[in-house]
Amino acid sequence: MQDKVRMREQKIQDYWQKNDTFQASVRNREGKKPYVFYEGPPTANGMPHAGHALGRTIKDFIARYKTMDGYQVKRKAGWDTHGLPVELEVEKQLKISGKEQIETYGVERFIEKCKESVFTYEREWKQFTEALGYWVDMKDPYITLDNSYIESVWYLLSHIHQEGLLYKGHRVVPYCPHCETSLSSHEVAQGYKDVSDLSATAKFLVEGTTDEYLLGWTTTPWTLPANVAIAVHPELTYVTVQQGSEKYIVAEGLANNLFKGDYQVVASRKGKDLEGMRYEAPFAYTQVNKGHQVVLADFVTDQSGTGLVHIAPAYGEDDYKVVKENGLDFVHVVDGKGRYTEEVTPLAGRFVKDCDVDIIKLLAERGRLFHKEKYTHSYPHCWRCDSPLLYYAMEGWFIRMTDLKDKMMENNQQVEWHPGHMQQGRFGKFLENMVDWNIGRNRYWGTPLNVWTCECGNEKAPGSIAQMRQEAVGSVPEDVELHKPFVDDIQLRCECGGVMKRTNEVIDVWFDSGSMPFAQYHYPFGDKQLFQSQYPADVVIEGVDQTRGWFYSLLAVSTLITGKAPYKRVLSLGHILDENGQKMSKSKGNALNPTDLMETYGADALRWALLSDSAPWNNKRFSERTVSQAKSKLVDTLSNVFSFYQLYQQIDFFDGEKDSGGVRSTMDDWILSRLHSVIRQVNDHLTQYDITNAARELGTFLDELSNWYVRRSRQRFWSNGMTEDKRAAFSTLYEVLKKTAQLLAPFTPYIAEDIYLQLTGSSVHLTDYPKSNAGLINAELEEDMTSVLQVVELTRAARNTAGIKTKQPLAGLYVLSGHPKGNGRLKQYFATIKEETNVKEIKLDSEGLFTYAVKLNFAVAGPRLGKRVGDAKQAVSQMEQSKVKELVDKGSITLGDLELTQADVTIEKVPSSQLQLAEGNGLGVLLDTELTKELKEEGFVREVIREVQTYRKELDLPVEKHVDLYVDASPSVVVVLKKYTSMLHAHLVLQDILFEKCEKAKSVEVEGEFLRIGVE
Repeated sequence: MQDKVRMREQKIQDYWQKNDTFQASVRNREGKKPYVFYEGPPTANGMPHAGHALGRTIKDFIARYKTMDGYQVKRKAGWDTHGLPVELEVEKQLKISGKEQIETYGVERFIEKCKESVFTYEREWKQFTEALGYWVDMKDPYITLDNSYIESVWYLLSHIHQEGLLYKGHRVVPYCPHCETSLSSHEVAQGYKDVSDLSATAKFLVEGTTDEYLLGWTTTPWTLPANVAIAVHPELTYVTVQQGSEKYIVAEGLANNLFKGDYQVVASRKGKDLEGMRYEAPFAYTQVNKGHQVVLADFVTDQSGTGLVHIAPAYGEDDYKVVKENGLDFVHVVDGKGRYTEEVTPLAGRFVKDCDVDIIKLLAERGRLFHKEKYTHSYPHCWRCDSPLLYYAMEGWFIRMTDLKDKMMENNQQVEWHPGHMQQGRFGKFLENMVDWNIGRNRYWGTPLNVWTCECGNEKAPGSIAQMRQEAVGSVPEDVELHKPFVDDIQLRCECGGVMKRTNEVIDVWFDSGSMPFAQYHYPFGDKQLFQSQYPADVVIEGVDQTRGWFYSLLAVSTLITGKAPYKRVLSLGHILDENGQKMSKSKGNALNPTDLMETYGADALRWALLSDSAPWNNKRFSERTVSQAKSKLVDTLSNVFSFYQLYQQIDFFDGEKDSGGVRSTMDDWILSRLHSVIRQVNDHLTQYDITNAARELGTFLDELSNWYVRRSRQRFWSNGMTEDKRAAFSTLYEVLKKTAQLLAPFTPYIAEDIYLQLTGSSVHLTDYPKSNAGLINAELEEDMTSVLQVVELTRAARNTAGIKTKQPLAGLYVLSGHPKGNGRLKQYFATIKEETNVKEIKLDSEGLFTYAVKLNFAVAGPRLGKRVGDAKQAVSQMEQSKVKELVDKGSITLGDLELTQADVTIEKVPSSQLQLAEGNGLGVLLDTELTKELKEEGFVREVIREVQTYRKELDLPVEKHVDLYVDASPSVVVVLKKYTSMLHAHLVLQDILFEKCEKAKSVEVEGEFLRIGVE
């Protein structure tokens, strides 16, 4: 079966390629309203994983559905090719690490290696994309390393520079010591982890004293060698506490937390009264001329620590600002690799985050440690290399996003978010705390920042190759490459007569991807009309981790350039987790390879599992079993229904396009009504981007088609000749299969295409998505059939409880319902229910067949009745059956001066001994389980029929072939079988039944009796 699925999907891929079906689906909608889709660019230097399968499935689904819905959907693929991931991969390949070794190796050679590395797994990505059935134009992708793409990015940056929004500044920024470069705030937001660290409360000796200390608290002990000040809040109350022989200054509200045992408050004052107090720092590794004094800061609180904050200006934004505002010295004791410089003599050359314990030991040795403790907190790590980040004060290039904060938030309000809470929640809150975009990176492989500077202070940001060439000193090669180190050699003329050199940085790779709406079409140098037709996007679809990545960078770049949002709606997808709810990773050994899953179960099964399992924005618990079940429940079921149709269609030479009509049965009317109800419901769901509920509607419908309509209609297809009833059955099933293939086409494109091609000879993906025909919807008929199905399911449940097989006939079934009108309509389906439940008689009157057992529901009645609950309990225990029935019928009853409702009691039906009760969804059944001799005999015969049918399948006999049945059994069995000869003929395709031995026979055991059956 698995090979069959793979063969089908390969056959369809070949068909699509041969007939250029994807491009035909786009061309066919020429002139129609465009539905604009943006492809978030993946990197091809890593293999695709389960998360990519979800994203690409949802993207393909939306694009296919919208195409069938009448829109033209152009789908341009893209490749994200710049940035640290590529550099780190190349460093690994070359067995080098860090900037120093890259410089030694040679920047130009390194850049060439980066280019080679970019498409390491391009072939695997293309194969994965094609196998999944994701239609996207991979022949003409946008590639972020191409000169045309970079030139567009330069144009955008030039515009931002002209607007005065691109500036060079000195700020404390998050910095990765391993990658030796800074990060932007939205990059930092993607890499937080819970870690255990040490905090320290250090003693800062007040100048002119020998026993009085300021207690300064820090969660980063490694920064203490760079202390310049202690900050206090001007309006907080601070106390001087005497404990033992020493005095300590702390916030009044924290004194009880800090001091265990006896202590005495000897002084009290406001924080502003401490301003200027000088102290001796715990370490003297650096020379501080202006500093080591108390300063005032509003960010200090008395919620944790001591209420006094140690200030190291190089390692915190607040620290940097307060030192700058007070004109204090700037101290920096950490190098570009995150190691202490030579000044910190005992720890020089060591990575600072590894030195917290050492710092605390040094404090203790100097008598300057008051307290230490471990605490768990969320700490930022590099989203690329996973190293803990440090905060450094450094010079860099920034985009003044804070000037656009209100516009960004306004644009966000115009976007339709799925799920909706993201708009004001995760994304909205991020925008509220937006800071200027740290755009520069001190790295090598990326879009060079197109800013040239002169010693006179002038800056130029050429927005095109032509402008750069025009401003250049000397000639610029026609085939100039816009990467380091090539552009670094180009100098520009300055108005002062001097020479301008390009700033050294490359840009944040997120600006690359955020520029894609413009750069994918080489804006403004390319086809402007094409760009305008494809801007803004109707939808962007990526994982939730892109909230502060691609979703943000797209909005930021677009707001900077056009003042508008670049997308109308965002589908933010959840994570794929393993079946235990753990994040998938190779190191844990729980990662699922989507390519392997497709090899085993097929792309349709994988897609259906991803689309129907749960809403795409929820985190999904996913396993191989989920995909296996999707194959079984949908793909195999649909395949079996089509195979059934195809088998009899070939026997009777039925042509669905020409041979229509016939006299439709109730079952035909019902399945057509269900079909068009489902079409309406699916379209309603998909209009709201509710893919999962649309999938579930289709899954339910397919189950009804297979397990009810086709199963109940088999006899009609088996009949001889093309009767009007048989023609109607064929016509109905043909129409249902055709429409079902169209409905499923965006979900499971392979099997939908295969079935539609065989039915019509044309591609389902070039058709319109079905619209419901209200004239074929019969709500009353659907309601009736739902009741029939419920009765059948309840009866099967009752049989299971009683331990009686379905093949065993039973005497009677009593249907319980609170809807007399519905009961009346149910009578016309009694013949169907009898066949399905294998009972002889159905009755609606259940009078006297059960009694009621009633108890007081204390959880509800207690609070309502209070002290009267005891009276109620006694009254309920003495209720007569007629009163209980009155309570059931009316919903309430008066007992003496007590009024009770159904909620106040629990009521159970207690059937008589031979009856089995099953209830659910407002219906109930009582099944008569008493077995007479005749019923046992008939049950035996039905088991024999099942054995013969199984034997026919084993012999691979055509279903329509009439055969002779030989039975060799005991005289008592022969008597029973002869008695039920008509039943054997009714259920088996027979010429004759012969009670004699057969040369080729099979031994079977039925109800303890041994028989040999033969078929010729």
